Amino acid sequence: MNGPARSLRACMVCSIVQQQQKFISMGCPNCEEFLNLRGSSDAVNDCCSQVFEGVITLVDPQVSWVAKWQRLNGYVPGTYAVKVTGILPEDIIQAVEDAGVKYIPRDGSQAEEEAV
Repeated sequence: MNGPARSLRACMVCSIVQQQQKFISMGCPNCEEFLNLRGSSDAVNDCCSQVFEGVITLVDPQVSWVAKWQRLNGYVPGTYAVKVTGILPEDIIQAVEDAGVKYIPRDGSQAEEEAV
């Protein structure tokens, strides 16, 4: 990757893809209330990954079968990664779950474990 694609990051909780600077300046449009990314490059580095596979653009996540398949229904319209590689710190996982959100890793490992 080069140019603007180099600064793309995917949220490890919801998998939305944005420029790193947008995560820092505006936070995550789906997870900001519990990730608190806005204004913190350290939090963005902890909760977002530049290693992701595939992208999906959702216009209407409420009715999209792709959104249901990727567990994205209820999120804002936007561009999402199919898989996000990275390990979310334990304290962040706890904050996500304390906010009432069931954390499912976006790297595909959860689906693989359930299939076994």
